[in-house]
Amino acid sequence: MTDQAFPSDQPSVDPVIAEVRFERDGAIGWLVFDHQARRNAMTLGMWQALPPLCRELEDDDDIRVVILRGAGEKAFVAGADISQFSESRTGGATTTYDQATAAGYAAIETLAKPTLAMIHGVCVGGGLAISLCADIRYAADDARFALPPAKLGLGYSPTGTAKFVDLLGPAVTKEIVYSGNIYDADTALRWGMVNHVRPKADLEDFVREQAGIMATRAPLTQRATKLAVAAHLGAHRPDGTAMMEQAEAAARGCFASADYAEGVAAFMEKRPAEFRGH
Repeated sequence: MTDQAFPSDQPSVDPVIAEVRFERDGAIGWLVFDHQARRNAMTLGMWQALPPLCRELEDDDDIRVVILRGAGEKAFVAGADISQFSESRTGGATTTYDQATAAGYAAIETLAKPTLAMIHGVCVGGGLAISLCADIRYAADDARFALPPAKLGLGYSPTGTAKFVDLLGPAVTKEIVYSGNIYDADTALRWGMVNHVRPKADLEDFVREQAGIMATRAPLTQRATKLAVAAHLGAHRPDGTAMMEQAEAAARGCFASADYAEGVAAFMEKRPAEFRGH
């Protein structure tokens, strides 16, 4: 699918590298998808690497914001590595693969810290789903988006389509899946799929600036907001009541925190607040 939709013009890259890695840059943690020989398409091993990497990011108190990006200049993530499907998505192996992808999505989505997807080039299939697990999406003007299951005969479960419906609505979700068409960044912006579109040359500086601002804000407020939004969207789920109670407790916890006292004091003293997440 990826090669058909986006003709190969990749530079020479190491065909062996297929990894997801964590890179540190001050208070910003980068989650980098690197499989440039196949436009950062996800292998089973890459899916399986996501939960432990996200736990590492979660446990690192010095990291305040996480940015997701694809390695190189051609793609965010070009879906799943279809060359593996004959082994990993056939018969009993399908269950293992589906569990790995579900765990990978959940690991990103449940990170308590702000997560930003920095999207350039190809962002299709599982790559688009990964981007939707982030809190916020910033796209370059060369970004291209698609969901190709109707070109492959794959089926999306209710769980698999839920995030698309929550963000885009049922009609747009159906159009994207039914057609398998490729959509440009301006269309994605109009649909609310991304928050901002920037010239490609400016994207990283813009995302770094936004992440830098967020890294100075109150972590407990950010966490409470993430839980509140998730509780609202998940109100119909069996665990919806528990999600709401967790979100309410997080909001109350903000008012009992040292950060709240620091925020008020900083406001009164007309100085920047120094939030520590407790």
